[in-house]
Amino acid sequence: MITCFIRYEIDPLKKDAFAEYARNWGQAIPRNGADLIGYFAPHEGSATTAYGVYNIESLAAYEAYRSRLAADPLGRENYEFARRERFILKEDRIFLKNVSLPHAARVLP
Repeated sequence: MITCFIRYEIDPLKKDAFAEYARNWGQAIPRNGADLIGYFAPHEGSATTAYGVYNIESLAAYEAYRSRLAADPLGRENYEFARRERFILKEDRIFLKNVSLPHAARVLP
Protein backbone atom coordinates (compact mmCIF):
# COMPACT_ATOMS: atom_id res chain seq x y z
CA MET A 1 0.00 0.00 0.00
CA ILE A 2 1.21 3.51 -0.85
CA THR A 3 -0.22 6.89 0.08
CA CYS A 4 -0.50 9.73 -2.39
CA PHE A 5 -0.09 13.18 -0.87
CA ILE A 6 -1.17 16.02 -3.15
CA ARG A 7 -0.01 19.46 -2.06
CA TYR A 8 -1.99 22.32 -3.56
CA GLU A 9 -1.23 25.99 -3.66
CA ILE A 10 -4.65 27.61 -3.92
CA ASP A 11 -5.96 31.12 -4.47
CA PRO A 12 -6.87 32.30 -0.94
CA LEU A 13 -9.85 34.22 -2.34
CA LYS A 14 -11.27 31.00 -3.83
CA LYS A 15 -11.24 28.67 -0.81
CA ASP A 16 -14.95 27.93 -1.28
CA ALA A 17 -14.30 26.73 -4.84
CA PHE A 18 -11.54 24.44 -3.55
CA ALA A 19 -13.95 23.08 -0.91
CA GLU A 20 -16.48 22.24 -3.64
CA TYR A 21 -13.71 20.57 -5.66
CA ALA A 22 -12.74 18.52 -2.59
CA ARG A 23 -16.35 17.43 -1.92
CA ASN A 24 -16.63 16.27 -5.53
CA TRP A 25 -13.48 14.15 -5.14
CA GLY A 26 -15.03 12.78 -1.94
CA GLN A 27 -17.55 11.06 -4.21
CA ALA A 28 -15.46 10.28 -7.31
CA ILE A 29 -12.21 9.02 -5.77
CA PRO A 30 -13.62 6.14 -3.70
CA ARG A 31 -15.91 4.89 -6.45
CA ASN A 32 -12.93 4.72 -8.83
CA GLY A 33 -10.78 2.56 -6.58
CA ALA A 34 -8.71 4.62 -4.13
CA ASP A 35 -9.12 4.80 -0.35
CA LEU A 36 -9.65 8.52 0.25
CA ILE A 37 -8.30 9.76 3.57
CA GLY A 38 -9.47 13.29 2.85
CA TYR A 39 -8.96 16.74 1.44
CA PHE A 40 -7.71 19.40 3.83
CA ALA A 41 -8.15 23.14 3.28
CA PRO A 42 -6.62 26.10 5.11
CA HIS A 43 -8.01 26.76 8.55
CA GLU A 44 -5.25 28.48 10.53
CA GLY A 45 -1.83 29.63 9.36
CA SER A 46 -1.20 29.51 5.62
CA ALA A 47 -4.20 30.57 3.57
CA THR A 48 -2.81 29.04 0.39
CA THR A 49 -1.77 25.46 1.24
CA ALA A 50 -4.19 22.53 0.95
CA TYR A 51 -3.79 18.75 0.72
CA GLY A 52 -5.49 15.70 -0.72
CA VAL A 53 -4.49 12.30 0.70
CA TYR A 54 -5.47 8.79 -0.39
CA ASN A 55 -4.18 5.22 -0.29
CA ILE A 56 -3.78 2.95 -3.28
CA GLU A 57 -2.32 -0.54 -3.66
CA SER A 58 0.58 0.27 -6.02
CA LEU A 59 1.78 2.58 -8.78
CA ALA A 60 0.26 0.18 -11.33
CA ALA A 61 -3.09 0.40 -9.52
CA TYR A 62 -2.67 4.20 -9.47
CA GLU A 63 -2.32 4.31 -13.27
CA ALA A 64 -5.50 2.26 -13.74
CA TYR A 65 -7.32 4.38 -11.15
CA ARG A 66 -6.30 7.62 -12.92
CA SER A 67 -7.72 6.29 -16.20
CA ARG A 68 -11.03 5.41 -14.52
CA LEU A 69 -11.15 8.80 -12.80
CA ALA A 70 -10.58 10.64 -16.09
CA ALA A 71 -13.48 8.70 -17.65
CA ASP A 72 -15.82 9.22 -14.68
CA PRO A 73 -18.45 11.94 -15.41
CA LEU A 74 -17.91 13.70 -12.06
CA GLY A 75 -14.14 13.31 -12.41
CA ARG A 76 -14.17 14.95 -15.85
CA GLU A 77 -16.48 17.69 -14.58
CA ASN A 78 -14.25 18.35 -11.57
CA TYR A 79 -11.09 18.61 -13.68
CA GLU A 80 -12.92 21.09 -15.94
CA PHE A 81 -14.23 23.04 -12.92
CA ALA A 82 -10.67 23.48 -11.60
CA ARG A 83 -9.37 24.50 -15.03
CA ARG A 84 -12.19 26.99 -15.59
CA GLU A 85 -12.19 28.58 -12.11
CA ARG A 86 -8.38 28.60 -11.68
CA PHE A 87 -8.39 28.23 -7.91
CA ILE A 88 -5.44 25.79 -8.02
CA LEU A 89 -2.22 27.69 -8.62
CA LYS A 90 0.16 24.75 -8.18
CA GLU A 91 -0.17 21.01 -7.55
CA ASP A 92 2.53 18.53 -6.48
CA ARG A 93 2.21 14.77 -5.85
CA ILE A 94 4.38 12.47 -3.82
CA PHE A 95 3.88 8.78 -3.05
CA LEU A 96 4.98 7.59 0.37
CA LYS A 97 4.88 4.30 2.23
CA ASN A 98 3.92 4.13 5.91
CA VAL A 99 6.98 2.59 7.55
CA SER A 100 5.89 3.07 11.18
CA LEU A 101 3.27 0.28 11.09
CA PRO A 102 2.04 -1.49 13.10
CA HIS A 103 1.06 1.20 15.56
CA ALA A 104 0.26 0.63 19.20
CA ALA A 105 -3.29 1.17 20.39
CA ARG A 106 -4.03 4.77 21.36
CA VAL A 107 -4.08 5.38 25.11
CA LEU A 108 -6.21 8.19 26.48
CA PRO A 109 -4.80 10.11 29.48
